Amino acid sequence: MNLTYTWKVTGIKTRDEVNAEGETLQNAVVQTYWQKIGTDAEGNEGTFSGATPFTAKDVPSGEFVPFAELTEEAVIGWIQAVVVDGYEEHVNGMIQKQIDDKTVTDAKLPWAPEEPLPGVADEE
Repeated sequence: MNLTYTWKVTGIKTRDEVNAEGETLQNAVVQTYWQKIGTDAEGNEGTFSGATPFTAKDVPSGEFVPFAELTEEAVIGWIQAVVVDGYEEHVNGMIQKQIDDKTVTDAKLPWAPEEPLPGVADEE
């Protein structure tokens, strides 16, 4: 079944970190919280919530993006670069399971006896 996926960042944690060049990078993103939402053709949705840590220790100062200049698209790109291969298969599988669970209904066993109506006494 084909799903349409959307991503959103639900939280970020930051701290000042010193990079390999010895410079202090202020408010570097060190933890992200996110959701990946899958929607099928009938509008059924499944959601996976994840958390991905990061470090700015290896980020050259010229490539560091100040916190105030971050966009959700950029942060999602960082997350998507980590959620790959087997991890992505796991995430997508969990989303699909939620959707599948929504489309399954409990059925009465066809061979089970009819249940008496409430308030009707059993005849002996």
